[in-house]
Amino acid sequence: MFATASVRSVRRAAALAAAGLLAASPAAAQLGGASSVGLELTPYVGYMFFGDYLEGPFGTDVSNANGRVLGAQLGIRLTPNVAVIGNVARASADLEVGLPILGGVGVGSSQVWLYDAGLQFSAGTIGRQGAGLSPFLQIGAGGARHELSSAGLETNASNFTFNAGLGADVMLSRNLGLRLMAKDYIGRFDLEEASTVNGQSELRHNVALSAGLKLAF
Repeated sequence: MFATASVRSVRRAAALAAAGLLAASPAAAQLGGASSVGLELTPYVGYMFFGDYLEGPFGTDVSNANGRVLGAQLGIRLTPNVAVIGNVARASADLEVGLPILGGVGVGSSQVWLYDAGLQFSAGTIGRQGAGLSPFLQIGAGGARHELSSAGLETNASNFTFNAGLGADVMLSRNLGLRLMAKDYIGRFDLEEASTVNGQSELRHNVALSAGLKLAF
């Protein structure tokens, strides 16, 4: 029930934001001239804040330390304001056990592969001759594969994720820009697949803050 309510809240917020962006697009197009139908490629680097894998008694937990993320996104613009996107990213971090007073204690390492597809809604470029600011919203779904290693032992698990992102392209020209984005990957870690323990984790939010180079064709 909690998961369903959370997903509905994400969808409702995404729909409202998309409506706002689309409503703003005519004015933006008048100012800067929206980009034409085509392709976008955006390699990026950033920092990811991970949710807990497992919460135990007395304030203990198992989680990833926050760490770097590298990725690339491909977009196909169907209209100047709507694009289909696909994304692949890899995040790496230390695996930690959280203890009261002591804080996080490193017990291993982890690699997380993220892959998803969705839609991007843009408000167009607020500027002149293709240069300026172009805010956007992304919504989609995909998966996350967790590869965990500790004390010579390795395990992995995969889970379904929803995702939502907000950001802006600082366009230097019609074909080149700097992308800044915050993206939330929402899902449940599969404990049974990783450790044979029945059940799933609580709903986790893994938030990536990133900067990349947008190339438009």
